[in-house]
Amino acid sequence: MKTRWTLLVTVFLSTLILTACMYPEERKIENQVPDVDQLAAVQRAITEFQADTGVLPIKTRDMDTDIFIKYLIDFEKLVPKYLASPPVNSFEKGGIFQYIIWTPEENPTVKLVDLRVPERIREVKIRFIGTKYPQYKESLTPYIYTINFEKIGYKENITVSSPYSNNQLPIIVSTQGELYVDYSIDLYQFIKEQGLKPEPGEDIRMLLAEHYPVVPAYSLPYTVDENNEPIFMYEPTK
Repeated sequence: MKTRWTLLVTVFLSTLILTACMYPEERKIENQVPDVDQLAAVQRAITEFQADTGVLPIKTRDMDTDIFIKYLIDFEKLVPKYLASPPVNSFEKGGIFQYIIWTPEENPTVKLVDLRVPERIREVKIRFIGTKYPQYKESLTPYIYTINFEKIGYKENITVSSPYSNNQLPIIVSTQGELYVDYSIDLYQFIKEQGLKPEPGEDIRMLLAEHYPVVPAYSLPYTVDENNEPIFMYEPTK
């Protein structure tokens, strides 16, 4: 009996060790947050690539692509000469981040897009467009609404974890049926904490993009009102 239990314990421990070794890289906690060293390594790689070739290692996208996801880094152009392999937390390695180049014309800087955001939006959009009538709830502007999550099959409002704070950010919808993340709370906190006074008409999302490694992708433009508080800067295209 003792031998049997010893064998069972040994098998159990071996299974735990094997499971830990096989656990997907992208699911590890350390690969779910921006990594300074990985960002620095990719930054060096694109700088060296540009110095050698005169261009940036980016994938071709449509000109009207959202600015936050427009300049995706093409790791095939960097590996293996400039970089041993894509970062373990990158999309190319099965991770949760898309690596992009921010301000390519002025000061090419490596930034990140959190891919959990579009995945969450897609999940909600499938249910939203699957209902007979658009399930708007409260009007935020004449063209932007909150979502009636209960009417599309959820027991509670669906949110997205902020990359900048401990806030849970709402998912909102335009009258054209497009879903976005609402960064109003983060923008308000950032402006207040930094003592900033942006000019009305200025897209204040750029403040977050410049200050943090993760850009506020899948969002609408914001500016400030006369009270220096964030407001949407959006009208639907005709």
